[in-house]
Amino acid sequence: MAEIIPLPTKPAPRSPREPEPLWRDALGDQLRRLRHDRGERLADTAERAGVSPQYLSEIERGLKEPSSEMIAAVAGALEITLVELTAAVAGELRGAAAPTAAPAPARGTVALAA
Repeated sequence: MAEIIPLPTKPAPRSPREPEPLWRDALGDQLRRLRHDRGERLADTAERAGVSPQYLSEIERGLKEPSSEMIAAVAGALEITLVELTAAVAGELRGAAAPTAAPAPARGTVALAA
């Protein structure tokens, strides 16, 4: 007959991880990269987007949480769609995400053959 062994009820302690990156940081990095790839100055892109160079700089540095309208304006100034920009930022965040751990075994009891 099998012996029933209870599994521990406390979850194993999690290993410390780096905090997840913020959307505004990834967005700013992507916007800066796009602007640099186009060889543009901050002032040029900001003017076309209808924002101040200071505000665009703060967005690029992750210091501001721009509205969706502002993001769309900057994306348009960089000749990229909002969907393309969002996909690029999501891809960057996926790449920065820590690998997922294997799922924890179900809690309960396990029957071991004798």
